[in-house]
Amino acid sequence: MDDDCCSAIVMNIKSESKHFFFQTVKISEIEGNMFRLKIDEASPLRARYKVPDVLMKDPTTQRLFVSQKEAGILALSSVNEDYKLQVTANPFQVVLQSKGETVLSMNSNGLLYFEHLQPPPSDRYTENEEAASDSSKRKQEDLGLWQEKFGTFLDIKAHGPSSVGMDFSLHGFDHVYGIPQHTETLLLKNTSDGDAYRLYNLDIFGHKIHDKIGIYGSVPLLLAHKPNRTSGIFWLNSSETLVDINTKAVTAKQRAVPLTDVRWMSESGIIDVFLLMGPTPFDIFKQFAQLTGTQALPPLFSLGYHQCRWNYEDEQDVKAVDAGFDEHDIPYDVIWLDIEHTDDKRYFTWDKKKFQNPRKMQEHLRKKKRKLVVIVDPHIKVDPMYTLYSEAKDKGYFVKDRNGQDFEGICWPGSSCYLDFTSPEVRKWYADQFAFKTYKGSTNILFVWNDMNEPSVFKGAELTMQKDAVHYNNWEHREVHNLYGFYQQMATAEGLIRRSSGKERPFVLTRSFFAGSQKYGAVWTGDNTAEWGYLKISIPMLLTISMAGISFCGADVGGFIGDPEPELLVRWYQAGAYQPFFRGHSNMESKRREPWLFGKKNTQIIREAIRERYVLLPYLYTLFYRAHTAAEPVMRPLWVEFPGKIETFGVENEYMLGKQVSSHPLEFELNVFEIWYDFRKFKRMEDPGTLKIPVTLENIPVFQRGGTVIPLKTAAGKSTEWMIDISYELHVALDTEACAIGELYLDDGHSFQYLHKKQFLYRKFTFRKNILTSRKLSARVKPIRETKEDKLGDLQIGNSWSVCIFLKSSSLRGWSVTGPCSPGKWSRHQACQSSGSIWMMLLVI
Repeated sequence: MDDDCCSAIVMNIKSESKHFFFQTVKISEIEGNMFRLKIDEASPLRARYKVPDVLMKDPTTQRLFVSQKEAGILALSSVNEDYKLQVTANPFQVVLQSKGETVLSMNSNGLLYFEHLQPPPSDRYTENEEAASDSSKRKQEDLGLWQEKFGTFLDIKAHGPSSVGMDFSLHGFDHVYGIPQHTETLLLKNTSDGDAYRLYNLDIFGHKIHDKIGIYGSVPLLLAHKPNRTSGIFWLNSSETLVDINTKAVTAKQRAVPLTDVRWMSESGIIDVFLLMGPTPFDIFKQFAQLTGTQALPPLFSLGYHQCRWNYEDEQDVKAVDAGFDEHDIPYDVIWLDIEHTDDKRYFTWDKKKFQNPRKMQEHLRKKKRKLVVIVDPHIKVDPMYTLYSEAKDKGYFVKDRNGQDFEGICWPGSSCYLDFTSPEVRKWYADQFAFKTYKGSTNILFVWNDMNEPSVFKGAELTMQKDAVHYNNWEHREVHNLYGFYQQMATAEGLIRRSSGKERPFVLTRSFFAGSQKYGAVWTGDNTAEWGYLKISIPMLLTISMAGISFCGADVGGFIGDPEPELLVRWYQAGAYQPFFRGHSNMESKRREPWLFGKKNTQIIREAIRERYVLLPYLYTLFYRAHTAAEPVMRPLWVEFPGKIETFGVENEYMLGKQVSSHPLEFELNVFEIWYDFRKFKRMEDPGTLKIPVTLENIPVFQRGGTVIPLKTAAGKSTEWMIDISYELHVALDTEACAIGELYLDDGHSFQYLHKKQFLYRKFTFRKNILTSRKLSARVKPIRETKEDKLGDLQIGNSWSVCIFLKSSSLRGWSVTGPCSPGKWSRHQACQSSGSIWMMLLVI
């Protein structure tokens, strides 16, 4: 190996067929405290698939220095000399150390494998060889590797078996997280006695709880944590992948220490793995975002409440549901239409009888300051009279079968073809379909829901596309499977941006996702069931997705399948109000469940939960800005905020919303490590340790962390647009030093003006020494995504503020407010009044 960062080690690997193959091993240090290992064939029969479009750019490498070179052993040092790598040639092994401590080792269990592409068996045997019985038997064994049966389906591997795999040992770690999506616990389990975790996007209706089978999305990112370090492994491979985990105790320096072995196995592709060295949880989030991008900043309306059902029947039904929210004084922002709104499942169309005037319906919603979301699935009805189908067929835009014909499968419309979103040309054409002149009946308040994009193929093997289907550039589906939904959401988001000439932010919800999907919108956990267990498991599922970079995530409130009992529905609304994506949804077999259909008392409780969500929006929007610019998860496990507290490492029944708020949707225990205040009663939680907090039907426990400032609205409106002129409120929760800090981000809530013209307001509030100050924050932030000094422009943010300060007693005296708050300055409007432990003041700008 040369001593620059782009050098590679080339070594001989002995195969089972007693031939020698060459593999290229490239190790590099990536700017931002990361390392990358790539293993590929030196001279393959054809190029192997390398995942495109997921990484933001080709990562910037840093120079590695050779510090020691012996026969078969190479020692490398990083630029800052904090990290050292020892590479052994035979057997191949890499050990990564930080300041003398071994953090991670690769192939220490010797499980590296790399199946090389070979000619078909028929090309490798002469007639004389075939005459021999042992050779004939060998040929049959080889043929078995080139084709595989799944029930009645035959998968023919045109280029033969090509799987890859490798093991990693995490030294000192026994808590590992990540690799969504599974209906599993927050902490990943030991798989040595059971099934491996599977990453393979599938449409699984009513997925089982505590099952390691892959469901709708896949992010091959694993995090490991111990009190003084967090590390990550990002396995960049989009084919079917299995992850085995084995945690055990080993003896080191005469004491038992934990060791977690993680084995990755993928059906095809190359080995391309990033080692994220942290060392803190937030460093890991930033490193992953540096590679795959940050969460797109959503339009403000999409953080409100969404009402969905399969299906709202017609325009009258939509208007009636919309009116019901006003009649019962319940805020909401978006009503959704499922597949029945189309003309016989032809997407980009409307049922001519049920939705005769979709533009008029949307104008009605616009006047109510609300939005519409419609479903657009990837399968296209086979119908020569259907313009979308005929045009795509003529252009050759569908995925092909192994014989070169358009792949056909069964889905909602019946016989369907599937657009090949892996093709840039297809994605561009698809994005153009969202233009107002093309998508008849659409307006700029219409947004999009991508469903069934694993892709789902009824009557297919595992209800998905056959692996030997053929995509753009002749890649088999097995190579790109987990990217299919990622690409559809990418194209959809681009279409919504393009229809506004690049001015307006899109909103796209997708069921299937991959690493980097956060750049294009939101995801949800899929077809859950109206049972308590699904409400409970939704919390670790959302936390896991959030840690994998996708902050904009949620679960269907009430459960998609079945009929929830009233208490379950109420509880789910209360939980959903404090989660990033908030949508009520149900299928066509379920009873109607609009929030006012469960009695007066339950309606009141649900109303209050949704109103709390709307009051919280300034804080939530600020958290999304942090996710967008600094890769901080909106919803996060306790251990992320308290990385040194071992007792938090497995907690999954409570979570943090940002740094300031702790929510407890189901349980009634609060782990008190600092000062906390009851968010509603302003009461301070006094005693350290674990407190038993009663959970009543009326509300779930929510707490504000001492030392924080939370911006809120003083009241909820009918929708987010109705709240522009509603005044703001600061909740100031003091710590032991009577100090607190917080932030507020505001922009117009819908455009890219914050990015292109820097029209936004970003302030830091500090309460210290009895003085509340406000100052610009952007100049002091070092975001992943660059921002400049804020400019308010034409932004309307309301005209009054109130401040609530939580403290232990009413002993605080003589505090004041100072500092700028554009467009005017803070000024005292009335005398400060105390009420128990709350101090309030009304401010005018």
